[in-house]
Amino acid sequence: MIRVGIIGGIGSGKSFISKLFGYPVFNADNEVKLIYRKNKKCFTKLRKKLPKFIKSFPIKKKELISAIVSDKKNLKLISSVVHPLVRDKMKKFINKNKKRSMIIFDIPLFIENNLNKKKDIIIFVNSKSSKVLERLKKRPNFNEKLIRSLKESQVMLSKKRKLSNYVINNNFSINVMKKKVKLIKEEILNERNSSRY
Repeated sequence: MIRVGIIGGIGSGKSFISKLFGYPVFNADNEVKLIYRKNKKCFTKLRKKLPKFIKSFPIKKKELISAIVSDKKNLKLISSVVHPLVRDKMKKFINKNKKRSMIIFDIPLFIENNLNKKKDIIIFVNSKSSKVLERLKKRPNFNEKLIRSLKESQVMLSKKRKLSNYVINNNFSINVMKKKVKLIKEEILNERNSSRY
């Protein structure tokens, strides 16, 4: 099985690129949303740590945002509760798809949380800052202060880029992006028989 990690800055279009591969995708952001909506243990732990902000179940996005915006340290507190739950879900995803030839990880902190393995293929999604801002403003909970806090928690983009096997520029139409991803996917699959695997 080939493991592909899609990394890049906030709003670069990682989820969009991940879907274009046509293989099972582990989307960490979606898993986190499910945890906030359905996991009562997570709610209890977060309410203990942040009683001023976390009031009722299911956990509200705006309560989390106000906690992070009021103090950057709260992001670490939230992560300490949520990340282990996401790791468990990731393990289940890998087991479920172990017979597939390729799986895709769409995880914002893939490198930062040491979720990558030595043989993983890392693809860095690059995007113009104007395009990034355009995408972020479309998000329902857009908040500039929050975006800054999240950006600070990611490894510097230049460092991420250096760690990558491929860089894909996500500044073009859907059809152009489909062709770009198809080429990268074919190259990865062709390399499968080389010494890397």
